[in-house]
Amino acid sequence: MESTQPTATDRALVAAGQRLTVKVPGTSANLGPGYDSLGLALSIYDTLTVETLGTGELEFELSGEGADTLPRDASHLVVRAIDLALDRLGFQRSGLKITAVNVNPHGRGLGSSASAVVAAVTAANALVPEESRQDRDWILQLTSEIEGHPDNVAPAIFGGLALSWQDSEQYSSTRADVAPDVIPVVAVPDYELSTETARGLLPASVGHHAAAMNSGRAALLIHALTAQPEFLLPGTEDYLHQSYRAQAMRPSADLISALRSAGHAAVVSGAGPTVMVLANGEREAATVAEFIGAFTAANTPDVGWRVMTLAVDVQGARVEVHRR
Repeated sequence: MESTQPTATDRALVAAGQRLTVKVPGTSANLGPGYDSLGLALSIYDTLTVETLGTGELEFELSGEGADTLPRDASHLVVRAIDLALDRLGFQRSGLKITAVNVNPHGRGLGSSASAVVAAVTAANALVPEESRQDRDWILQLTSEIEGHPDNVAPAIFGGLALSWQDSEQYSSTRADVAPDVIPVVAVPDYELSTETARGLLPASVGHHAAAMNSGRAALLIHALTAQPEFLLPGTEDYLHQSYRAQAMRPSADLISALRSAGHAAVVSGAGPTVMVLANGEREAATVAEFIGAFTAANTPDVGWRVMTLAVDVQGARVEVHRR
């Protein structure tokens, strides 16, 4: 049977004269034992404004994180993701003006690349005619393909706590509401760690005992996050990945160890090196921020740390249409 998919030469151009902005939360994946399956949306936002022009030119304005190093041409991840999404939808772009304002630190484990692809695919989907648009599950599938896994893109799309899984080439996710007392506190160091480097430190397999221990903690963590935050400390105990990655982020690993010894639910955010504490209430969040400041000043004076008390984002990616 012949394919009915449009070829590159007969794809419709996206209509000119459109302008929209996509706001996407940062994310923290894994959360300790939820390796490649759990992710949390955080109240730190990148914004992407896309305007369709009548010419074939690409204009790219970029400010904030990555402004000194990232490209401003068709090789940028945002442009590549927009082009791929439009292609899947049966369209192609003509002239395009992109304005990116990046707040999410890059290479720190807060889902910056996931935010970029979610913003791009969401924008592309909003630019095509309404009858051609797809739902958020379609956005999840495509962005997971681009990223290679759904743990960061899912909370960026849906908000809240995302529980994600994969069957063959199909990615799925469901959303859970986080208890209002849970307050994420992040400590972002001034050094980077690539996801590829962090993944390269993991063993090819783990023992049955470690896997069983980890599955129990992951189940407990979901209950702690959604219903009983007093179980956050035992619920964030990990047996699969954090200890293997410690050598690549020793200042972060030492901070996590100190925080957990003091009774706080500290984890590596994503692949690191950001440290995240899931605090139970405002009082603990304030105590954690003070603890981090004192510990890092005394023990890691050569590392700069940015400490932020955030909230759990409950909306996920959202689009504001300015002109059609």
